[in-house]
Amino acid sequence: MLLAIAEHGSIGGAARALAVSQPAVSTRIRKLERRTRLSLVERTPRGSRLTTVGATLADWAKDVLAASDRLEAGVTALRADRDSELRLSASMTVAEYLLPRWLTELGDRLPATSVALRVHNSADVARQVLAGDADVGFVEGVSVPTGLARRVVARDELVVVVSRRHPWARRRRGLRLDEVANAALVLRESGSGTRETLDRALARAGIEITPRLVLASTAAIKSAVEAGDGVSVLSRLAVTEELRAGRLVEVPVPDLDLRRSLRAIWPSGIRLPDAAAELLRCAVA
Repeated sequence: MLLAIAEHGSIGGAARALAVSQPAVSTRIRKLERRTRLSLVERTPRGSRLTTVGATLADWAKDVLAASDRLEAGVTALRADRDSELRLSASMTVAEYLLPRWLTELGDRLPATSVALRVHNSADVARQVLAGDADVGFVEGVSVPTGLARRVVARDELVVVVSRRHPWARRRRGLRLDEVANAALVLRESGSGTRETLDRALARAGIEITPRLVLASTAAIKSAVEAGDGVSVLSRLAVTEELRAGRLVEVPVPDLDLRRSLRAIWPSGIRLPDAAAELLRCAVA
């Protein structure tokens, strides 16, 4: 309702846009003002408009509501049954940080579409698509098995991260490759796209690694690194909030190229179902 007032310029305009009564909007706004202990709407004989504080809160609320829409789209996909119209399989990075936005857009374009989503590492996603258990998959690995068509839908890069208490967090110069290889690495399992990208980048320099700890989820890795002296290599998409908040610190490695492409995959030689093709257009856009 607050955003509707901001958009339509008055409580009356907001009420008409939301198809509710004007007193209902006024009552809800007063409750919001009591909850926040802020004056959000200036009421005058000529009408109502947002205060400066109200306009600021409305701007912040846009991000909250957009995130809520993405969350709702993701939850709906995860709990849908296997006989749904569109069957998706996605790697963890894509499923957590990109797919909810794409599914929200798909819901706007094709509101009758139901989606079932499975989340796996990239190798398992490819196997599901090849087996016909998913109409389309999204992977982050470097390689794509024979028999699958593919299309780049996004670009990403991996970054080396440590906790803010780690000695490297205060380091002024970049790391050498041997320092990364000999660190207390906390990494994803073999088969994950993130791990494959790192292994291949180091292999080009003739380096093999033995992680101290292998975990199957990005969330678990971030928690382990934040709490200890471990070092990890994760998608920048996955650590944006932690880097912004200072809970993790990025450490540059000038000689290590960790850029990668995120791809949609589907069986070669077949026409994508209409909903899958539309989702692909949402992702590319």
